[in-house]
Amino acid sequence: MLQGLAPAIALVLTAPGFLGAADLPPHAGSPWHAGKVTKGLPEAAPFCLEGVLPANGSWHRRFGTDLDTGAVQISVRTSSDSAAARLTRSLERRVAACAGDWLREHPDGKASSKDYGTLPVEEGAHVYGVHTSVPESEPGVHLFGIGRDGSTVTVVQWGQMGDLSDAPVPAFKKTTTTAVNRLDP
Repeated sequence: MLQGLAPAIALVLTAPGFLGAADLPPHAGSPWHAGKVTKGLPEAAPFCLEGVLPANGSWHRRFGTDLDTGAVQISVRTSSDSAAARLTRSLERRVAACAGDWLREHPDGKASSKDYGTLPVEEGAHVYGVHTSVPESEPGVHLFGIGRDGSTVTVVQWGQMGDLSDAPVPAFKKTTTTAVNRLDP
């Protein structure tokens, strides 16, 4: 009986496959730099995803450029395919509601979002964009790729100054597809 549990335990203790710096949308002014794949959630939750991702079974990797563009990938090994599907739906709902939630907290600001659709990879992935701005500050744009392979879920969040027209959506869709394909549940 214990012998049958060994592969499941090893799976939980090892990180899923992650993106490399070269997998992110190219940045015109600077190359991407990748941090280490680290067990647990990042110290600060990604914009729009505060309180949604479980710490248990999580791994993350931060990315940055020499300028004001950054990204993070968080992957979670859940207990089952159905738990992964529930987590995926929860993440998608949170991102889809992000602009409206942000406006309630910042009534003097502006926010918009866009659903860039689904991607045909493993059990599926979805890409969203969110733009926010407040008076006398630079606007920000974020892209989110959320997908799963079996019982493993990943979310990639990319952000920089600008608006939705500045977002590299086709390249980010490729990034999201690569992220999901690397999960190896």
